[in-house]
Parts: sequence; C-alpha cells; structure tokens
Amino acid sequence: MITLRVSEEQLRKVDEAVVRGGFPTRAAALKTALDRLVAEDERRAIDQAIVEGYTRIPPTAEEDAWAEWSTTESIRDEPW
Repeated sequence: MITLRVSEEQLRKVDEAVVRGGFPTRAAALKTALDRLVAEDERRAIDQAIVEGYTRIPPTAEEDAWAEWSTTESIRDEPW
C-alpha cells in the first residue's frame, strides 16, 4: 500500500474515467497507469541496450546490404 497525493484536477479526471466505465475503481485506474509506466520504462531500457549494442559493435557493410535487400523483398511480397 502506498500513499499518493494528486491534484483535485487529476482526481476528477480519474473519477470521470471510472464513471465512463474505463475502470471499475480509482485503484484499478491508478494500477493500470502504474503498469503502463513500468512497461514503458522497460521498453526504454531495452531500446537503450539495443542502441548501446549497435554502438559497441556496429553492423558491417555486408549486414547493412542484407538488411536492405531483405526489407525490399518483404515489401515486394506484400499484396498491396
């Protein structure tokens, strides 16, 4: 259990979301928001790890050429 101070405006908006049926309770709304925050932070950490990896070991010219070819072929195979 935690204590959280929110503005009257924030609380009003949470209550409106509950009334509209978006969430069953205030607690559910806040838990959903926290879950989204944690997921976003995890995605950001993964993104940063990928950037660091490619910075540490950049792709070769051959890998870049293969990636471009593969992307072009994938697009060409689409039925649009």
